[in-house]
Amino acid sequence: MRRKLKEKEKRRAEPDFKYGSDKLEKFINTVMKDGKKHTARMVVYRALDSIKEKEKTENPIEVFDNALKNVGPVMEVRSRRVGGANYQVPREVRPERRQALSMKWIIDAAFAKKGVPMHERLAEELIAASKNEGVAVKKREDTHKMAESNKAFAHFAW
Repeated sequence: MRRKLKEKEKRRAEPDFKYGSDKLEKFINTVMKDGKKHTARMVVYRALDSIKEKEKTENPIEVFDNALKNVGPVMEVRSRRVGGANYQVPREVRPERRQALSMKWIIDAAFAKKGVPMHERLAEELIAASKNEGVAVKKREDTHKMAESNKAFAHFAW
């Protein structure tokens, strides 16, 4: 059996320099591929500028925060092996994981679209997610449906 890990201080990313948001810096780090942080930063900032134009809002961070809140799942299923059978056991999602999953799902949805620049795809997905629409929100709904349909196995939770 695994032993408990010691509670240690989690490393926090510095807030981004343009908007001063911790979440946005984490999002930039999630967008980043192959260590190209400048490219990731430019993609995200262009997407936020595009949101500012399309939504005619002064603060695109509100749209960004709203999108993360709407996409974040409350329940998910985890595999659990009991007596030779695998069960999908529904579990509540911790806030840190909820944020990480919502960021990942938004970015994956934006990467899946083709034919337009990445910053436009990202802006479209963030706007759609803030309105409770889009591919990332559908992913959250599917996760919740899966958890709901496996509610009978909740007593296997550990």
